[in-house]
Amino acid sequence: MWPIKLMKTYCTVAQGSRTATAPHIPVLCQEAINFLNPSQQQTFIDMTFGAGGHTRELLNSHKDIKVFALDRDPVAYDLAKRMSSEYEGRLVPMLGKFSDLPQLLEEHNVKPHSVDGMLFDFGCSSMQFDEAERGFSISKNGPLDMRMDRGHNNNAEQITAADVLAKAEETDLVKILRIYGEEKGAKKIARAIVEARTAFHKIETTKQLADLVASCLSDTSYRMDKMQRPTHVATKTFQALRIFVNNELNEINYGMILANEYLKPEGRLVAITFHSLEDTIVKRHLNGNVIEGLANPVPLKYCGHDVTHDKELVESFVSSNWKQLNKHVLVPSYEEVTRNSRSRSAKLRAAIKLK
Repeated sequence: MWPIKLMKTYCTVAQGSRTATAPHIPVLCQEAINFLNPSQQQTFIDMTFGAGGHTRELLNSHKDIKVFALDRDPVAYDLAKRMSSEYEGRLVPMLGKFSDLPQLLEEHNVKPHSVDGMLFDFGCSSMQFDEAERGFSISKNGPLDMRMDRGHNNNAEQITAADVLAKAEETDLVKILRIYGEEKGAKKIARAIVEARTAFHKIETTKQLADLVASCLSDTSYRMDKMQRPTHVATKTFQALRIFVNNELNEINYGMILANEYLKPEGRLVAITFHSLEDTIVKRHLNGNVIEGLANPVPLKYCGHDVTHDKELVESFVSSNWKQLNKHVLVPSYEEVTRNSRSRSAKLRAAIKLK
Protein backbone atom coordinates (compact mmCIF):
# COMPACT_ATOMS: atom_id res chain seq x y z
CA MET A 1 0.00 0.00 0.00
CA TRP A 2 1.42 3.38 -0.92
CA PRO A 3 0.49 6.80 0.42
CA ILE A 4 -0.88 9.10 -2.27
CA LYS A 5 0.89 12.41 -2.11
CA LEU A 6 -1.71 15.15 -2.30
CA MET A 7 -0.04 16.88 -5.19
CA LYS A 8 -3.02 19.17 -5.49
CA THR A 9 -1.96 22.60 -4.35
CA TYR A 10 -5.49 23.40 -3.22
CA CYS A 11 -5.44 20.43 -0.88
CA THR A 12 -2.49 21.65 1.12
CA VAL A 13 -3.57 25.28 1.02
CA ALA A 14 -7.18 24.69 2.01
CA GLN A 15 -6.97 21.55 4.00
CA GLY A 16 -16.12 3.54 -25.31
CA SER A 17 -16.74 6.22 -28.05
CA ARG A 18 -19.84 8.29 -28.70
CA THR A 19 -21.27 9.61 -31.92
CA ALA A 20 -21.46 13.23 -32.96
CA THR A 21 -25.18 13.16 -32.29
CA ALA A 22 -24.75 12.37 -28.58
CA PRO A 23 -27.48 14.20 -26.63
CA HIS A 24 -26.18 17.26 -24.85
CA ILE A 25 -27.80 20.55 -23.88
CA PRO A 26 -25.38 23.43 -23.26
CA VAL A 27 -26.04 25.18 -19.95
CA LEU A 28 -26.86 28.90 -19.83
CA CYS A 29 -26.00 29.01 -23.52
CA GLN A 30 -27.77 32.18 -24.61
CA GLU A 31 -26.70 34.02 -21.47
CA ALA A 32 -23.06 33.06 -22.10
CA ILE A 33 -23.22 34.24 -25.72
CA ASN A 34 -24.84 37.52 -24.68
CA PHE A 35 -22.05 38.24 -22.20
CA LEU A 36 -19.36 37.33 -24.75
CA ASN A 37 -21.07 39.78 -27.12
CA PRO A 38 -19.51 38.41 -30.34
CA SER A 39 -19.00 40.63 -33.35
CA GLN A 40 -17.43 40.28 -36.80
CA GLN A 41 -13.88 38.96 -37.25
CA GLN A 42 -13.40 38.16 -33.59
CA THR A 43 -11.47 35.23 -32.12
CA PHE A 44 -12.67 33.15 -29.17
CA ILE A 45 -11.38 30.21 -27.16
CA ASP A 46 -13.87 27.66 -25.88
CA MET A 47 -11.81 26.14 -23.07
CA THR A 48 -14.25 23.28 -22.50
CA PHE A 49 -15.66 22.22 -25.87
CA GLY A 50 -17.64 19.19 -24.66
CA ALA A 51 -20.32 18.52 -27.26
CA GLY A 52 -19.81 21.95 -28.82
CA GLY A 53 -23.09 23.66 -27.98
CA HIS A 54 -21.55 26.97 -26.93
CA THR A 55 -19.04 26.90 -29.78
CA ARG A 56 -21.76 26.33 -32.36
CA GLU A 57 -23.74 29.31 -31.08
CA LEU A 58 -20.64 31.50 -31.30
CA LEU A 59 -19.86 30.39 -34.84
CA ASN A 60 -23.46 30.90 -35.94
CA SER A 61 -23.58 34.43 -34.53
CA HIS A 62 -21.33 35.82 -37.31
CA LYS A 63 -19.94 34.26 -40.48
CA ASP A 64 -16.33 35.30 -39.90
CA ILE A 65 -15.87 34.45 -36.21
CA LYS A 66 -13.10 31.99 -35.37
CA VAL A 67 -13.14 29.63 -32.37
CA PHE A 68 -10.28 27.61 -30.93
CA ALA A 69 -11.95 24.66 -29.20
CA LEU A 70 -10.01 23.00 -26.38
CA ASP A 71 -10.91 19.81 -24.54
CA ARG A 72 -8.88 17.19 -22.69
CA ASP A 73 -11.34 14.42 -23.60
CA PRO A 74 -10.48 12.58 -26.86
CA VAL A 75 -14.20 11.93 -27.46
CA ALA A 76 -14.93 15.67 -27.38
CA TYR A 77 -11.90 16.33 -29.57
CA ASP A 78 -13.28 13.93 -32.20
CA LEU A 79 -16.62 15.76 -32.08
CA ALA A 80 -14.81 19.07 -32.60
CA LYS A 81 -12.97 17.69 -35.61
CA ARG A 82 -16.25 16.55 -37.15
CA MET A 83 -17.90 19.89 -36.45
CA SER A 84 -14.94 21.75 -37.99
CA SER A 85 -15.94 20.41 -41.41
CA GLU A 86 -19.13 22.49 -41.12
CA TYR A 87 -17.17 25.69 -40.48
CA GLU A 88 -14.21 25.54 -42.83
CA GLY A 89 -11.22 27.37 -41.37
CA ARG A 90 -13.24 28.84 -38.50
CA LEU A 91 -13.16 26.05 -35.90
CA VAL A 92 -9.78 24.82 -34.68
CA PRO A 93 -9.97 21.69 -32.46
CA MET A 94 -7.26 21.33 -29.81
CA LEU A 95 -6.72 18.31 -27.55
CA GLY A 96 -5.29 19.01 -24.11
CA LYS A 97 -5.75 20.38 -20.61
CA PHE A 98 -5.82 24.06 -19.67
CA SER A 99 -2.15 23.75 -18.77
CA ASP A 100 -1.40 22.61 -22.34
CA LEU A 101 -2.95 25.74 -23.86
CA PRO A 102 0.19 27.91 -24.26
CA GLN A 103 1.94 25.25 -26.33
CA LEU A 104 -1.17 24.54 -28.40
CA LEU A 105 -1.77 28.21 -29.14
CA GLU A 106 1.87 28.72 -30.05
CA GLU A 107 1.49 26.00 -32.68
CA HIS A 108 -1.33 28.06 -34.19
CA ASN A 109 0.59 31.35 -33.89
CA VAL A 110 -1.86 32.82 -31.37
CA LYS A 111 -0.10 35.45 -29.27
CA PRO A 112 -0.85 36.60 -25.72
CA HIS A 113 -3.30 39.50 -25.39
CA SER A 114 -4.87 38.77 -28.79
CA VAL A 115 -8.11 36.90 -28.02
CA ASP A 116 -11.52 38.61 -27.87
CA GLY A 117 -13.31 36.18 -25.57
CA MET A 118 -12.86 33.01 -23.53
CA LEU A 119 -15.49 30.62 -22.21
CA PHE A 120 -15.22 28.04 -19.43
CA ASP A 121 -17.92 25.46 -18.70
CA PHE A 122 -16.34 23.48 -15.87
CA GLY A 123 -17.03 19.97 -14.62
CA CYS A 124 -18.09 16.84 -16.49
CA SER A 125 -20.03 16.91 -19.72
CA SER A 126 -23.28 15.02 -20.17
CA MET A 127 -21.44 12.68 -22.54
CA GLN A 128 -19.03 11.69 -19.80
CA PHE A 129 -21.82 11.11 -17.29
CA ASP A 130 -23.90 9.13 -19.77
CA GLU A 131 -21.20 6.62 -20.72
CA ALA A 132 -21.01 3.95 -18.00
CA GLU A 133 -17.48 2.91 -18.96
CA ARG A 134 -16.10 6.32 -18.00
CA GLY A 135 -17.03 5.75 -14.36
CA PHE A 136 -18.38 9.22 -13.57
CA SER A 137 -22.02 8.34 -12.93
CA ILE A 138 -23.56 6.89 -9.78
CA SER A 139 -26.65 5.75 -11.69
CA LYS A 140 -24.78 3.78 -14.37
CA ASN A 141 -22.66 0.86 -13.22
CA GLY A 142 -19.19 0.77 -14.73
CA PRO A 143 -15.48 0.66 -13.90
CA LEU A 144 -14.20 3.36 -11.54
CA ASP A 145 -12.06 5.18 -14.10
CA MET A 146 -12.97 8.90 -13.97
CA ARG A 147 -10.07 10.07 -16.16
CA MET A 148 -11.35 12.91 -18.32
CA ASP A 149 -8.50 12.49 -20.79
CA ARG A 150 -8.55 8.70 -20.92
CA GLY A 151 -6.64 7.48 -23.96
CA HIS A 152 -4.78 10.77 -24.57
CA ASN A 153 -0.96 10.78 -24.67
CA ASN A 154 -0.88 7.08 -23.79
CA ASN A 155 -1.89 7.96 -20.24
CA ALA A 156 -2.57 4.37 -19.22
CA GLU A 157 -0.27 4.97 -16.24
CA GLN A 158 -2.41 7.84 -14.93
CA ILE A 159 -4.18 6.82 -11.75
CA THR A 160 -7.86 5.98 -11.90
CA ALA A 161 -10.43 6.35 -9.14
CA ALA A 162 -10.13 2.61 -8.52
CA ASP A 163 -6.37 3.02 -8.03
CA VAL A 164 -6.96 5.69 -5.41
CA LEU A 165 -9.42 3.52 -3.50
CA ALA A 166 -7.11 0.50 -3.68
CA LYS A 167 -3.84 2.12 -2.67
CA ALA A 168 -4.36 5.40 -0.81
CA GLU A 169 -3.68 5.54 2.91
CA GLU A 170 -6.74 6.07 5.07
CA THR A 171 -5.57 9.54 6.15
CA ASP A 172 -5.16 10.58 2.51
CA LEU A 173 -8.63 9.29 1.66
CA VAL A 174 -10.06 11.41 4.46
CA LYS A 175 -8.31 14.51 3.07
CA ILE A 176 -9.46 13.83 -0.48
CA LEU A 177 -13.09 13.34 0.55
CA ARG A 178 -13.16 16.25 2.97
CA ILE A 179 -11.40 18.81 0.81
CA TYR A 180 -12.58 17.94 -2.70
CA GLY A 181 -16.00 16.59 -1.78
CA GLU A 182 -16.70 18.74 1.28
CA GLU A 183 -17.92 15.45 2.73
CA LYS A 184 -18.72 15.57 6.46
CA GLY A 185 -18.67 11.79 6.68
CA ALA A 186 -15.14 11.56 5.24
CA LYS A 187 -13.72 9.56 8.15
CA LYS A 188 -16.53 7.00 8.09
CA ILE A 189 -16.25 6.52 4.34
CA ALA A 190 -12.45 6.27 4.38
CA ARG A 191 -12.59 3.67 7.18
CA ALA A 192 -15.21 1.66 5.28
CA ILE A 193 -13.10 1.72 2.10
CA VAL A 194 -10.00 0.47 3.91
CA GLU A 195 -11.94 -2.25 5.74
CA ALA A 196 -13.64 -3.40 2.53
CA ARG A 197 -10.44 -3.70 0.52
CA THR A 198 -8.63 -5.43 3.37
CA ALA A 199 -11.28 -7.95 4.35
CA PHE A 200 -13.21 -8.55 1.17
CA HIS A 201 -12.33 -7.21 -2.24
CA LYS A 202 -11.16 -4.31 -4.34
CA ILE A 203 -13.68 -1.57 -5.04
CA GLU A 204 -13.66 -1.44 -8.83
CA THR A 205 -17.14 -0.39 -9.98
CA THR A 206 -19.34 2.63 -9.45
CA LYS A 207 -22.10 0.50 -7.94
CA GLN A 208 -19.73 -1.05 -5.41
CA LEU A 209 -18.59 2.38 -4.28
CA ALA A 210 -22.08 3.90 -4.19
CA ASP A 211 -23.42 0.96 -2.18
CA LEU A 212 -20.49 1.09 0.24
CA VAL A 213 -20.94 4.81 0.92
CA ALA A 214 -24.69 4.38 1.37
CA SER A 215 -24.20 1.50 3.80
CA CYS A 216 -21.87 3.39 6.09
CA LEU A 217 -23.60 6.78 6.12
CA SER A 218 -27.33 6.24 6.55
CA ASP A 219 -30.36 4.00 6.26
CA THR A 220 -31.31 5.65 2.98
CA SER A 221 -29.22 6.16 -0.15
CA TYR A 222 -30.39 9.76 -0.55
CA ARG A 223 -30.03 12.97 1.43
CA MET A 224 -30.88 16.63 0.87
CA ASP A 225 -28.27 18.99 -0.53
CA LYS A 226 -27.78 22.66 0.38
CA MET A 227 -30.74 23.59 -1.83
CA GLN A 228 -32.95 20.90 -0.27
CA ARG A 229 -32.83 18.67 -3.35
CA PRO A 230 -32.59 14.89 -3.01
CA THR A 231 -29.13 13.65 -3.96
CA HIS A 232 -27.38 10.30 -3.60
CA VAL A 233 -25.24 10.07 -0.47
CA ALA A 234 -22.23 9.09 -2.60
CA THR A 235 -22.41 12.20 -4.80
CA LYS A 236 -19.74 14.08 -2.86
CA THR A 237 -17.49 11.03 -2.78
CA PHE A 238 -17.69 10.70 -6.57
CA GLN A 239 -17.01 14.44 -6.93
CA ALA A 240 -13.96 14.26 -4.68
CA LEU A 241 -12.40 11.35 -6.54
CA ARG A 242 -13.06 12.93 -9.94
CA ILE A 243 -11.48 16.23 -8.90
CA PHE A 244 -8.44 14.47 -7.44
CA VAL A 245 -7.87 12.12 -10.38
CA ASN A 246 -8.05 14.98 -12.91
CA ASN A 247 -6.28 17.66 -10.84
CA GLU A 248 -9.26 19.87 -11.62
CA LEU A 249 -8.81 22.72 -9.15
CA ASN A 250 -5.23 23.45 -10.16
CA GLU A 251 -6.27 23.31 -13.80
CA ILE A 252 -9.09 25.79 -13.12
CA ASN A 253 -6.71 28.11 -11.31
CA TYR A 254 -4.25 27.99 -14.20
CA GLY A 255 -7.07 28.46 -16.68
CA MET A 256 -8.01 31.72 -14.99
CA ILE A 257 -4.39 32.87 -15.15
CA LEU A 258 -4.33 32.06 -18.87
CA ALA A 259 -7.53 34.04 -19.44
CA ASN A 260 -5.78 37.12 -18.10
CA GLU A 261 -2.75 36.30 -20.25
CA TYR A 262 -4.44 35.70 -23.62
CA LEU A 263 -7.43 38.04 -23.60
CA LYS A 264 -6.82 41.45 -25.11
CA PRO A 265 -7.77 44.56 -23.12
CA GLU A 266 -11.58 44.76 -23.08
CA GLY A 267 -11.69 41.04 -23.89
CA ARG A 268 -14.54 39.11 -22.28
CA LEU A 269 -14.54 36.11 -19.97
CA VAL A 270 -17.48 33.84 -19.13
CA ALA A 271 -17.11 31.07 -16.52
CA ILE A 272 -19.84 28.55 -15.68
CA THR A 273 -19.26 26.57 -12.49
CA PHE A 274 -21.17 23.73 -10.86
CA HIS A 275 -20.02 23.62 -7.25
CA SER A 276 -18.55 25.92 -4.63
CA LEU A 277 -14.93 24.84 -5.07
CA GLU A 278 -14.94 25.84 -8.74
CA ASP A 279 -16.88 29.04 -8.14
CA THR A 280 -14.61 30.15 -5.30
CA ILE A 281 -11.51 29.97 -7.51
CA VAL A 282 -13.20 31.97 -10.28
CA LYS A 283 -14.57 34.54 -7.83
CA ARG A 284 -11.23 35.07 -6.09
CA HIS A 285 -9.46 35.64 -9.42
CA LEU A 286 -12.07 38.13 -10.59
CA ASN A 287 -11.90 39.96 -7.26
CA GLY A 288 -8.11 40.11 -7.37
CA ASN A 289 -7.77 37.91 -4.29
CA VAL A 290 -4.78 36.02 -5.67
CA ILE A 291 -1.49 35.30 -3.93
CA GLU A 292 1.54 34.07 -5.90
CA GLY A 293 -0.65 32.87 -8.75
CA LEU A 294 -3.16 31.01 -6.56
CA ALA A 295 -6.67 32.01 -5.61
CA ASN A 296 -6.40 32.89 -1.92
CA PRO A 297 -8.18 30.18 0.11
CA VAL A 298 -9.15 32.81 2.69
CA PRO A 299 -11.70 35.53 1.80
CA LEU A 300 -10.43 39.09 2.14
CA LYS A 301 -13.01 39.86 4.82
CA TYR A 302 -11.27 37.57 7.31
CA CYS A 303 -8.73 39.88 8.89
CA GLY A 304 -8.24 40.38 12.62
CA HIS A 305 -9.50 43.68 14.05
CA ASP A 306 -6.14 44.20 15.74
CA VAL A 307 -4.14 43.77 12.51
CA THR A 308 -3.13 46.79 10.45
CA HIS A 309 -1.58 46.82 6.99
CA ASP A 310 -0.03 49.66 5.06
CA LYS A 311 -1.98 51.05 2.12
CA GLU A 312 0.31 49.53 -0.52
CA LEU A 313 -0.10 46.02 0.90
CA VAL A 314 -3.88 46.32 1.10
CA GLU A 315 -4.09 47.57 -2.49
CA SER A 316 -1.92 44.67 -3.66
CA PHE A 317 -4.44 42.23 -2.20
CA VAL A 318 -7.52 43.79 -3.76
CA SER A 319 -6.08 44.79 -7.13
CA SER A 320 -8.05 43.19 -9.94
CA ASN A 321 -7.65 43.33 -13.69
CA TRP A 322 -11.33 42.46 -14.18
CA LYS A 323 -14.56 44.41 -14.33
CA GLN A 324 -17.39 42.04 -13.47
CA LEU A 325 -20.43 42.26 -15.72
CA ASN A 326 -22.90 40.73 -13.28
CA LYS A 327 -22.98 41.81 -9.64
CA HIS A 328 -24.34 38.45 -8.53
CA VAL A 329 -23.93 35.04 -10.12
CA LEU A 330 -26.42 34.22 -12.85
CA VAL A 331 -28.30 30.94 -12.41
CA PRO A 332 -30.52 29.00 -14.83
CA SER A 333 -34.18 29.89 -15.10
CA TYR A 334 -36.87 27.57 -13.84
CA GLU A 335 -37.67 26.73 -17.47
CA GLU A 336 -34.06 25.72 -18.21
CA VAL A 337 -33.82 23.54 -15.11
CA THR A 338 -37.09 21.87 -16.14
CA ARG A 339 -35.67 21.15 -19.61
CA ASN A 340 -32.22 20.16 -18.36
CA SER A 341 -31.98 19.03 -14.74
CA ARG A 342 -28.17 18.98 -14.92
CA SER A 343 -28.17 22.77 -15.18
CA ARG A 344 -29.64 23.21 -11.71
CA SER A 345 -26.30 23.78 -9.94
CA ALA A 346 -24.83 26.10 -12.58
CA LYS A 347 -23.53 29.58 -11.76
CA LEU A 348 -22.30 32.02 -14.38
CA ARG A 349 -19.81 34.82 -13.81
CA ALA A 350 -18.77 37.21 -16.57
CA ALA A 351 -16.11 39.90 -16.69
CA ILE A 352 -14.17 42.23 -18.95
CA LYS A 353 -10.38 42.33 -18.79
CA LEU A 354 -9.29 45.88 -18.04
CA LYS A 355 -5.72 46.01 -19.37
